[in-house]
Amino acid sequence: MATTAVDTREAGPREPAADALLAFTERLHGTLIAPGDADYDGARRVYNAMHDRHPRLIVQAAGVADVMAAVTFAGRHALPLAVRGGGHSVPGFGTCDDGLVLDLGRLRGIRVDPSGQRVRAEAGCTWADLNHATAAFGLATPGGIVSTTGIAGLTLGGGLGYLNRRCGLSCDNLLSADVVTADGGFLTCSEDAHADLFWALRGGGGNFGVVTSFEYRLHEVPDILGGPTFYPLDAEVIRRYQALIARAPEALGTILGITLGPPLPFVPERWQGQPVIVVLTCWSGPTPEDDGIREQLDGLGPVIGQALQRMPYPVINTLFDGLLPAGLRHYWKGCFSGPLDEEAIAVHLEHGARIPCLETATLLFPIDGACRRVAPEATAFAYREAAFATVLGPSWRDAADDERHLAWGRAYYRALQPHVEAGGYVNFMSADDGDRVPANYRQNYDRLARIKAHYDPGNLFRLNQNIPPATSS
Repeated sequence: MATTAVDTREAGPREPAADALLAFTERLHGTLIAPGDADYDGARRVYNAMHDRHPRLIVQAAGVADVMAAVTFAGRHALPLAVRGGGHSVPGFGTCDDGLVLDLGRLRGIRVDPSGQRVRAEAGCTWADLNHATAAFGLATPGGIVSTTGIAGLTLGGGLGYLNRRCGLSCDNLLSADVVTADGGFLTCSEDAHADLFWALRGGGGNFGVVTSFEYRLHEVPDILGGPTFYPLDAEVIRRYQALIARAPEALGTILGITLGPPLPFVPERWQGQPVIVVLTCWSGPTPEDDGIREQLDGLGPVIGQALQRMPYPVINTLFDGLLPAGLRHYWKGCFSGPLDEEAIAVHLEHGARIPCLETATLLFPIDGACRRVAPEATAFAYREAAFATVLGPSWRDAADDERHLAWGRAYYRALQPHVEAGGYVNFMSADDGDRVPANYRQNYDRLARIKAHYDPGNLFRLNQNIPPATSS
């Protein structure tokens, strides 16, 4: 039977009666913030400064009971519901106008089981929190590349980072999840319980409920050889990088970037502010092989500058925190592609040569190794056979520069279209990418829409890269 996606949201929010609001407040152990409160402006602020929204209510949840109460209240009064974990959502899905923001930032509990190589972490944790807790035992699970990113949004979208080639995506290492559903209920899902929901959470985003805690598989990752190596913006560097990835052991995590040379001591002054290629390296293999890794990186092209050293794994996830603080303006475009042909490389060189500012970068994350040992239909993450997940990442400081940066990102994205897939990684999508959601999930989209209809038939969880609930036809 075919399925057709429908949006069943109500026409608009209803003003909660005073007694209903009082009863809701009395149920909360956390904090309820409304316009006019002293801490309202601070509480409504999110990572991407392009989103200056004014929610009607903000709930800073103190526990799962608060999450259940907030979801129930939003549904009962037809309030738009924005769920905020780390607050890093580039499209601004962690906030809204005239709705309810459910802020999970106080839910930061973590319990590591070193003998079982597992960890359970609450949904307000950042990757800095999780990496710090697991590194004490020489363990890690695949996360992102900026430590202030929340674990929730990154995992639910799939989870790209340094350890993917060796350990798979973040969602591939998810063992179970606690979820508050659209009716305010609570359940724990895994391969053995509510398996359809567990399948959907692994790449399907925040469409199916509020995940309040995540249980991950851990891997032995004590210290690593990591850091950036900078090269001239040259096609041969990209060609050699692709050849390196094709033959490299899976313990070598490398991300290729196009950016401007940073003002750092190991980058010659004449290259600072100039377009360059950077290879971000995370070698989690044996220390005696470090010199061989250095030689392979040196072989990619003339090295402009390099800061490669042994470090605890959590440190590599902090290297860009200072460059990308909260309060910048961001507009991203994402796409999957196969290996880069000469025409695609030419597009990257052309637009990379006009990169507008230091905070902006194009990043190519390899999708291979352990990522490909999971079938495309085994989780909601559909593009297992892609060679790269690419993000075009305009990020800048001044609102007066909006048009220039938006124009650069959009022109770059249009030029890449003949060389990429229709879909992209959902965590790299912007707010104007809603029409691409079916392509992002390809063969998995219809199943996701049916699961959505089961767990959220009214599309309460719609402030995301939305999958509307299916209806039989």
